[in-house]
Amino acid sequence: MKREKYRQKIERRKREAGAVRKIVFTIFAVVLLTLTAVAFGSYQYVTASLGPKEEASSETIEVEVPIGSNVDSIAELLEEEGVIDSAMMFRLYVRFQSESGFQAGTYELSPSMGADDIIAQLKEGRVYEEFVLSFTIPEGWWIEEMAHRIAAETEVTAVEFMETARNQDFVVQMINRYPMLSEEVLDEDIRYPLEGYLFPARYDFTEEDVTAQEIMTAMLDRMQEEVSAAIGPESETSPHELLTKASIIEAESAGDDERETVSGVIDNRLDVSMQLQMDPTAVYAHGERKSRVLNEDLEIDSPYNTYQNGGLPIGPISNPGAASIQAAASPEDHNYLYFYHSPNGDSYFNETLAEHNEDVGRYQ
Repeated sequence: MKREKYRQKIERRKREAGAVRKIVFTIFAVVLLTLTAVAFGSYQYVTASLGPKEEASSETIEVEVPIGSNVDSIAELLEEEGVIDSAMMFRLYVRFQSESGFQAGTYELSPSMGADDIIAQLKEGRVYEEFVLSFTIPEGWWIEEMAHRIAAETEVTAVEFMETARNQDFVVQMINRYPMLSEEVLDEDIRYPLEGYLFPARYDFTEEDVTAQEIMTAMLDRMQEEVSAAIGPESETSPHELLTKASIIEAESAGDDERETVSGVIDNRLDVSMQLQMDPTAVYAHGERKSRVLNEDLEIDSPYNTYQNGGLPIGPISNPGAASIQAAASPEDHNYLYFYHSPNGDSYFNETLAEHNEDVGRYQ
């Protein structure tokens, strides 16, 4: 009897020990699988963070690394510019690899580059050059006005700049170089072929002996970027039409908040075959800036004067900025056909001539 109880006790302990082993094994297996999953996930995350952000991207991003930048600030800059996904992972990787010797300068990087490629470029470096001359062209300026600003800030004279703007051989070279330019600009009735195509912005140069052609090329480069961003190759609007419309928007808008509204007015008038009758086109036809447009200005016989011709002017009446170019490509959908800027700075948009005249009458 005692032996039987002893045997049962031993078997019970064996069963309990087996159960414990199974529990321990199960817990161990779960922990192991969890650690494996975490390790695999971490590996995937690290690999993704250090690999190309967008492997198929053809985008080029200009990144300027200032003098005195450290790994932390460079990593943050790369993330802000959209070159990498994680500044933290890039920073840790650089330190793990004991990388150093990054150079200040301007780099052309891409989301298609992995961490190793980016590091290689930053270590190769470029000589950081101080800008020796700079100038800023405001939105809406005419080429003649640009010429005088550039002459004041560079060694290029206003005469040289204007001669380059009229040089047909140079213009043809630019037509062959930039998709936005077409033979439309060679029309003999167009005052300056490149009017409207020179992007207004700040320009910096590292050498003093910059030429008129180099300046214009820099401005055309910028404008091509803006045009390409505004309309695609399949757009029904040509770049020439876009910039012509944008130049009117630049002159007629009292602020950024109404550029798309003005753009819509232009489209609505064109859709119903109304003359645009925009004062800035008459001023450009006149050939000199005027603070007040007279009736005689509206009667000027010029392909730029929208009081005398239907449709858009023959070409741009100024060099528009990015906001006006985007507004020209994205007009607001409304039924307005008229607008009026009052002397106190308020703008009124109307659907009918009667409403328009009522608003104008308040200030006359």
